[in-house]
Amino acid sequence: MKNQVQSNVIINLIRTVTMTLLSFVTFPYICRVLGDSALGVYSWAAAFVYYFVVLAKVAIPNIAVRECVKVRNNPDELSTKVQEFFIIQAIATLISFGLMALLVFTIPALREGKALIFILSINFLTNVLTFEWLFQAFEKHTYLAIRSIIIASVVDIIIFAMIRRPENVTLYSFLVVSTGILTMLSNLIYLPKIVKIKKARPYNFKQYLPVLSMLLIIAFVGSLYDKTDTFILGLIDPSKAAVGSYAVGIKSIEIVLGIVMSLSAVFVPRAVYYQQKQDEKQFNNLNMYSGNITLLIVLPAIALSTTLAVPITKVISGLTGYTDAETILMVLSSMMITFAICNIIYTQILIPQKRERLYLYVILGSVVLNVALSILFGAVVFKEHPAIGVAVGTAVTDLLMMSTLMALTWKNSKQIIFNLNNIKLLVLSGVVAIVNIFTRQPLENVFMKTMDNETAMLVEIIVMFLIDAVIYVAGLVLSREKFVRSLKLKR
Repeated sequence: MKNQVQSNVIINLIRTVTMTLLSFVTFPYICRVLGDSALGVYSWAAAFVYYFVVLAKVAIPNIAVRECVKVRNNPDELSTKVQEFFIIQAIATLISFGLMALLVFTIPALREGKALIFILSINFLTNVLTFEWLFQAFEKHTYLAIRSIIIASVVDIIIFAMIRRPENVTLYSFLVVSTGILTMLSNLIYLPKIVKIKKARPYNFKQYLPVLSMLLIIAFVGSLYDKTDTFILGLIDPSKAAVGSYAVGIKSIEIVLGIVMSLSAVFVPRAVYYQQKQDEKQFNNLNMYSGNITLLIVLPAIALSTTLAVPITKVISGLTGYTDAETILMVLSSMMITFAICNIIYTQILIPQKRERLYLYVILGSVVLNVALSILFGAVVFKEHPAIGVAVGTAVTDLLMMSTLMALTWKNSKQIIFNLNNIKLLVLSGVVAIVNIFTRQPLENVFMKTMDNETAMLVEIIVMFLIDAVIYVAGLVLSREKFVRSLKLKR
């Protein structure tokens, strides 16, 4: 079983790293052709729609994985549960979309952006018919990886071919949601191989109401927390240019978080299984293993993001516009670890243990704190640089949230961070940061003598990344880091 978990981890890493590279190729191009204002308008509209898409999901993905894992060897029970979750989500989607449409047509600021909002709301339909949670419950990671890579590649090629100027922001929005459309169609074709949709027994919706109510509140509050910074920033800066800068600054962080968050698809079903069997030792070992892999990725990523913030953001956005993006990246880099650890505690500890209520209390307090700090720092303390202020407020809130969750789950979560293997990772990442601090600028100066500034920065990032990779991987091997050692043993 451990080998299967490890294989699934590797498959997910291949998938997410590939998706990361594709995103890193596409996003800089979009930044240049759309500009900070058009990208800011898109990001603001996407943040608004996101609230209602999360509401439409009714937290189904979280509970559905847990419930389907329990009955995946019983075809009739599985079919019934899949239908129950589908019906619940379909009803919630209609209600959520209706509420969103009502707000769009009654609030002038939203009515102005209704074209983008309704295009992005196609995600309502795709979320209902994708059944992604079922594929995760059955651990179909190879299929998910191949499908995601093919669809993302096709959509990215179309984006490069068709998006040429800021006026194409509406078309860009449609191409973004087309990823969900193609994913939905692919999953619907594959779905009959996993489950036969037939009514085998009466539906029992009442059994889900208590936990779904709790998870729905958590999901909605969580969406408020995730997008509050962008939404408040859009209100502080009517031009939305600061939102564009914030989107550039946080892009690298979102890419890394996407990598570590995708690993939850591997660990959540196993965590549920061990908790169901009341195997405390395996449960804690699994979460420690998850934490080690997470820190294996995020610690060097933080080192790179903070020391190479200027060239990274300039390569993404170009040499003009997107003011303060590099500072935003440096401030928000801590989120790579705080957000990732919070996600592990919630999805791999609290949900399997049915202690979701604790997370609700913590995230409610975090939303209030994040709103207060974002307004304080964005509109008052950093009035001339609101995006930096909002970033500071978000980073502080995330740190306090992680600390609180760890304190409340100390028995199960302490080993996620505090173990000898993670000390090795911290030291190696520190070495990477020190090397970058002393070698980045001399290298950049050399490259700029023979290249234009933007090309020089790109080459600088590539060279520094290769140097850092050699140092980091060599350190992992020499220090006999757990994950690397397990790969060698498996081979």
